[in-house]
Amino acid sequence: MTRQANGTLDVRLMRTLLTLLTECSVSRTADLLGQAQPTISLTLKRLREMLDDPLLVRSGGALVPTERGLALKETLRDILGQINTHLAPDPTFDPKNARRNFRIIADNCLGAVFLPQLVGRIAQKAPNVGVDASHMPSYDDLLSQLADGSIDAVIGNWPHPPEYLRMSPLLTTDIVCVVRPSHRLANRSEPIRMEEFLTEKHLSPTPDKRAHLSPIDGRLIELGLKRNIATSVPEYAIAPYVLAQSDLVFTTGRIFAEQIAQAFPFVVLEAPRELGQMQFYMLWHECKHQSPDHVWLRQMIKSVAADVRASDATASEPLKSVRTAAPAFS
Repeated sequence: MTRQANGTLDVRLMRTLLTLLTECSVSRTADLLGQAQPTISLTLKRLREMLDDPLLVRSGGALVPTERGLALKETLRDILGQINTHLAPDPTFDPKNARRNFRIIADNCLGAVFLPQLVGRIAQKAPNVGVDASHMPSYDDLLSQLADGSIDAVIGNWPHPPEYLRMSPLLTTDIVCVVRPSHRLANRSEPIRMEEFLTEKHLSPTPDKRAHLSPIDGRLIELGLKRNIATSVPEYAIAPYVLAQSDLVFTTGRIFAEQIAQAFPFVVLEAPRELGQMQFYMLWHECKHQSPDHVWLRQMIKSVAADVRASDATASEPLKSVRTAAPAFS
């Protein structure tokens, strides 16, 4: 195309030219494009002037493309095909036939209860869709991987999640303490007092350097307090085995506490009231918000959370509305 054409040949003209070169007929092009025949004739004249080529010439009683016209036909088909592909509406997500993996972070006490149910539900609804339940990366890496699309969703319980991420509350549960039966607090019937709580040695899945991300230590920081974390473990699954061999106190959500108390002879105690409750929510980045795949994934996560809420008698606090990030979309 000439320099002039590069500046003035818009998509509408490209579509008209491709139709002319394909149909080799002004009248059929007018019918296909819903325009008057004189309008198409004038457009062809304009295109010939812009491109400095006849484009279509007479051969007996028909029009045939020139050599330049044939080359443009292939080029325009490729260009307009790409435009159509990128501008076409997103397809709906078909879980029965979809083949893909979702990467989910749920590196907290809810994960042990929540993820098995989520994996089972996804396997039932979408047999060829996999779930990569990954460990929590560093906080900075987590945010960057959400932004670049490497992470699809996060099940979090930090005291203050990032404001620019999309968020939907999942459930709220009591905070409790778990000890082995021989622990000196095991026979308590009333909640542990805060002063007692702070004198104990604690087991935590969150080390001191990430204390602000813990729903326990983050709350203590807000209160100007600090507990003695004697032992930290890299994942929640290890915590019951460590607790069974020590006089440490493990503070967690009631949902997880009651689950491990069914497998180990632990005692579940009411935590200091100042700690409040543990709130879980789903986070995702704006870049995933309108994708049909991810809309479906979030629906699966919410449906599992609803089942977990139903089984947790303490999850009776009304949920707040979904937080939106600017600009907000429906």
